[in-house]
Amino acid sequence: MEENKNINHSNENGVNDTTDVSSVSKTEKPQNKNAKPQGKFNRNSKGNAKRNDVVKEFDEKIIKISRITKVVKGGKRMRFSALVVIGDHKGRFAYGLGKSNEVPDAIKKAISSANKDLHKVTLVKGTITHPIYGKFGATSVLLRPAPEGTGLVAGGAVRAILELTGVKNVYSKIYGSRTQSNVVKATIDALDNLKSYPQILKNRYGKTLKASENSAKEDKKAN
Repeated sequence: MEENKNINHSNENGVNDTTDVSSVSKTEKPQNKNAKPQGKFNRNSKGNAKRNDVVKEFDEKIIKISRITKVVKGGKRMRFSALVVIGDHKGRFAYGLGKSNEVPDAIKKAISSANKDLHKVTLVKGTITHPIYGKFGATSVLLRPAPEGTGLVAGGAVRAILELTGVKNVYSKIYGSRTQSNVVKATIDALDNLKSYPQILKNRYGKTLKASENSAKEDKKAN
């Protein structure tokens, strides 16, 4: 059975006046589900929005993470080393090696050391300018230009470096030791020794590209 709850109100004359609670209309405020929380720490503030809009200048790839154990008096000390390659897909690339007690810290150190030693290479139609050998220690890496549509005929550390550099078509071959750190350094040695057409003109003949074009036009007119 439903019980009616009554509230007694006494007026000035002493007469009890009863009112039914169920008859009283309650006005509830509409709740807005999309309302932003008010306060000092608002996650949707402008500062956080600007922070999320920051675009990375370089992409990175982890080549190798290894565990290092050092035997000392009283036990062993374990650390981690990370080999990371970075690049902007526009000809700039670098590699870095970081060591720390934790893997994330080792990766951060590797990326920061890579940013301090950037390399740049000139690409022509998505490939390298000429065949080249790169060597480091007992490792040799051969890179050869390839026509458009060939893709990257490479694997492992060589492929990671070429992708981040922006090379789209190339042939490659590794000779000798296949230690990943040596392969990375040999590949970078090969890319650093690449020369463009204007550089060859300047080194061999002491001419610039515009001067050689003008001399070629004069020879055609003379003939």
